[in-house]
Amino acid sequence: MVTLGTATAQPGETDTGRLAVGETRDGSEVGLPVAVVNGADDGETLYLQAASDGDELNGVGVVQRVVPRLDPAEISGTILVVGIVNYHAFQVAEHRNPIDDTKMNRAYPGNDEGTSSERIAAATFDAATRADLVVDLHQGSTSQMIDECRVRCGARHRLHDECLELAKVFGCGYILDQKGPDGQLARAAPDEGVPTIDPELGGCVGWDEQSIQRGVEGVYNVLRYYGFLAESHSVEAQTRARGFDQYGSPAGGLVDFQKQLGDRVTRGDTLYTITDVFGQQKDVVTARSSGIFWRARRLPQVATGEYVCSVGTDIDSV
Repeated sequence: MVTLGTATAQPGETDTGRLAVGETRDGSEVGLPVAVVNGADDGETLYLQAASDGDELNGVGVVQRVVPRLDPAEISGTILVVGIVNYHAFQVAEHRNPIDDTKMNRAYPGNDEGTSSERIAAATFDAATRADLVVDLHQGSTSQMIDECRVRCGARHRLHDECLELAKVFGCGYILDQKGPDGQLARAAPDEGVPTIDPELGGCVGWDEQSIQRGVEGVYNVLRYYGFLAESHSVEAQTRARGFDQYGSPAGGLVDFQKQLGDRVTRGDTLYTITDVFGQQKDVVTARSSGIFWRARRLPQVATGEYVCSVGTDIDSV
């Protein structure tokens, strides 16, 4: 029998329930939606979570489509799912937990006697570290972004190769292999011996069916490759970036991009121009180095110094 919160499943069963993480301001219990898919046969454990940032909804779309399709009679091993991590932020469609103004994916491994975000992080970290593999679903939130997988433990980490393999298996097509900030699940879980990836499924606030489907395919790639399902999966080469160049605006005005997401960029290429409201050009911004046009702001209006876009650099194939 496998239990996560109030979800309990015998071998060959699926159950859903809630994982208690505190109370709201009126004393009502806060319970994260969870699922346990307990395969009929023994095998590894996969932990899957979504919406640790409350406005990153594509991961929730992946969970919504994957869990009903999983037949425990056909699965070897166990799949643990937390469908919405940042409960309070999800309710108000915000990025940060409004209870403590914290970005949840900077709170791991958490503290079960700490702030709201730390308590949620501690509860979900406990579930994650019961697993053999972790997939933490994200998206680019307020920016446009290519579908990519992030390896955040750092190239010198003892589990780097295992995390990189997991990212290749997920198969978004692009990998960012760069050590992440403290407090990310994809930084903290490898320290406990669990290979972890952070797929960024597209970008912009909303619900993008193409990126959701890419995430569904990625989860199934993992299930097949690691033996949860009988079907095999062949890993395809991925394009990897090991750094970012970020670009801000040299002037206030409106951005006109000259590159599209995924385009190859050569040093000196024009990335975007800035015009005034009457269409008069104010400035031109060119690439400082070669790479791939990776991420871009969603809205055209910018102030001086405001973020505009990112180019993935140090590109190779893995």
